[in-house]
Amino acid sequence: MATERSPAGMMGRLSAMFFLIGMSPGFYVPVLTNILLKAGLDSSELQWAWLAFPLASMISPLWIGALADNRFSAQRLLGWAGLVSALLLGAGFVTLDAGMGPWWFLGLFFASSVIGASMWSTLAVICMRHLRHSERDFPVVRLGGTLGWLAAGYVTSLVLNADASPVAGYAAAVVRLLGGLLAFTLPDTPPPGRSRSWRTLMGFDAFRLLRERDHLVFFATTALLSMPLVAFYMWLPRHLEETGDTRVAATMAMGQWSEIAAMLLMAALMSRFRVKTLLLTALLLSVLRYALFAWSGYSGERTGLLTGIALHGLCYTLYFITAQLFLDRRVAPELRGQAQGLLSLVSNGIGSLAGTIMVRVWYDQTAGTDGGSWLSYWAWLGAFIAVLTLAFAWFYRGLPAGGRGSPGS
Repeated sequence: MATERSPAGMMGRLSAMFFLIGMSPGFYVPVLTNILLKAGLDSSELQWAWLAFPLASMISPLWIGALADNRFSAQRLLGWAGLVSALLLGAGFVTLDAGMGPWWFLGLFFASSVIGASMWSTLAVICMRHLRHSERDFPVVRLGGTLGWLAAGYVTSLVLNADASPVAGYAAAVVRLLGGLLAFTLPDTPPPGRSRSWRTLMGFDAFRLLRERDHLVFFATTALLSMPLVAFYMWLPRHLEETGDTRVAATMAMGQWSEIAAMLLMAALMSRFRVKTLLLTALLLSVLRYALFAWSGYSGERTGLLTGIALHGLCYTLYFITAQLFLDRRVAPELRGQAQGLLSLVSNGIGSLAGTIMVRVWYDQTAGTDGGSWLSYWAWLGAFIAVLTLAFAWFYRGLPAGGRGSPGS
């Protein structure tokens, strides 16, 4: 019997919310490196800007997820996070535009990131609570975020001409402000639990998930994969610019096209393949993607870069959207908000924090030196993912078909 589809109006609002919170970083993240380099920041200061994302993800998503599980309605937490982070983000880019010194920007940018880091995971909690068939409907709703990021890339390059301008940051702040307002109109999502334990309210209960072998392997793999992934956002725009690309934001948006296709296929894939199969496919495609980047570093041609960017959406969706659905499938309801926060902590937080430092140091030793090589830069990162893929294939067991989470986890 077919599962009843979620109401179209609710799905439309959730999709619009994803569109706005995806559009906001889509304006500035793909070109942040180029904006800051043009403003006169060096690679060390640039590293601090990129560290804002993982540091923020280590502070707020797990804690906010615990509050959504136990104390406050999730849509209100989402709305206030959007409003406050938008104001801080806009103020940060104002100081950068005014030449007030890098630390004004870095401080405000970090504060904005801390407040806004929980928005994705909080919206995922709202979706999982209200969608009648999350494995079918969530990828369709989540597609709004991809479309928003895609639209922002084209607007940045083709309308605003802001591939290296703080104007991209202003646009991001306005869109996030609109997202914060829209959040208050989402379905009421009261906390399912009522715990007053400080341990629960700080989100520490989520770490109980690590006692299960597969959860431990999954979260460890996610953290390690997120380390080389930082290079895609942080340094690929620089590589593109060195090949003569003057529309970097639009070029980076190519990855969203494959993400759209993957999102539309997720329901069918989740029903036909084991979670382990989908995660392994994502890891193998990530190895191929970095091999293509390395080939472009060797040949000096842009073809490998463009092909690798086109694969990005497929890699991201098959791993991280599968991961969100995996947690919703296998985690008890009273822990799902914290589980989504833990996913953000290990991927956007711990993994990205270590990765930001790693890929910057590696850049300074390879592509960033006189006569340096992008070949070495991307090849070694690809080798890192290849080893990780083998380790995951060996250690992750998964549930058999017919166990919790058909057709198998």
